[in-house]
Amino acid sequence: MGDVHAVLEAAGSESAALFGISEGGPMCELFAATYPDRTRALVLYGTYARLSHAPDYPEGLPAEVLGRWGEMIRREWGGPVGVDLWAPSAADDPPFRDWWARLLRQGTSPGGAVDLMDLYREIDARSVLHAVSVPTLVLHRTDDRVIPAAHGRFLANKIAGARYVELAGADHLPMAGDWERLLDEIEEFLVGTRRSRNPERALATVLFTDIVNSTERAAALGDTRWRDLIAAHDETVREQLRVYQGREIKTMGDGFLATFDGPARAIRCARELRERTRRLGIELRAGIHTGEVELTSNDIGGMGVNIGARVGALARPGEVLVSSTVKDLVVGSELAFVDRGADRLKGVPGEWRLFAVQG
Repeated sequence: MGDVHAVLEAAGSESAALFGISEGGPMCELFAATYPDRTRALVLYGTYARLSHAPDYPEGLPAEVLGRWGEMIRREWGGPVGVDLWAPSAADDPPFRDWWARLLRQGTSPGGAVDLMDLYREIDARSVLHAVSVPTLVLHRTDDRVIPAAHGRFLANKIAGARYVELAGADHLPMAGDWERLLDEIEEFLVGTRRSRNPERALATVLFTDIVNSTERAAALGDTRWRDLIAAHDETVREQLRVYQGREIKTMGDGFLATFDGPARAIRCARELRERTRRLGIELRAGIHTGEVELTSNDIGGMGVNIGARVGALARPGEVLVSSTVKDLVVGSELAFVDRGADRLKGVPGEWRLFAVQG
């Protein structure tokens, strides 16, 4: 609390809205109760008044759960410790995993992290909640895997006049998952309105790849050999995306979604992937479309993506299938195509002419 007070003084701020996240929540609760004249509003996200279970606090986490957290930190420190708990929606995203591991390493030592976990068990701000009189918004994600939503509901019930909003999702980190909805709620609470956010759009070539008969192959090979094969497949795809300047959007377990700034590179990348994965004993199919897509921080969407997915679903084993848009855009290249005729794509208006890449 002293640190917050010192920052307000140094910044010349008479009062501020406090945003308490996770273990930062109890301190913000205490500050708001102690310095109501310096607290314009209180926003609490994914947090609690008390973390650990007690006879009079069944919402708390059992001691064995907190003990497992400590064991996990000791065992996995240096890597993306607990990313599947703190940010399950981004747990398979390599850049996010690297960022999370780096953040943890730069934040404290493994011993310091375990000491912090022990200190969190001692936090109990329940007795001050009745004294919080500033406008308060409590936000929690329904399936938060770290701090169950029951903690957020408890806060909202004990702070007079608090507004409680439960958001869909399982992420604990506020910047993971549907962070825009989180910001919308905070913005509306603090300023009375929420900004209309039109999705950013751009022209892109989307490439969908898929391993043919992946379920049957996994059953035949067994878990260990299948994991090794998938790891080799993923490494091959990422290597070729770097070569052909593609951007990995996400992996779907047995396939990838990537974007390119030009269709010719996407086609050449898909052909190279088909040949290189065959050497691994994997048969790929690929679908390519060029169109306008909606851009978000970690994903893409819109009709252009839907069309690319439908084209990929219609590709035959070993085939690189493209929409007529892609074919028209590479006129003059050495690329050749076989007309596969017109087809109706599920959820997409009209008929679409599709072409298989030769060679």
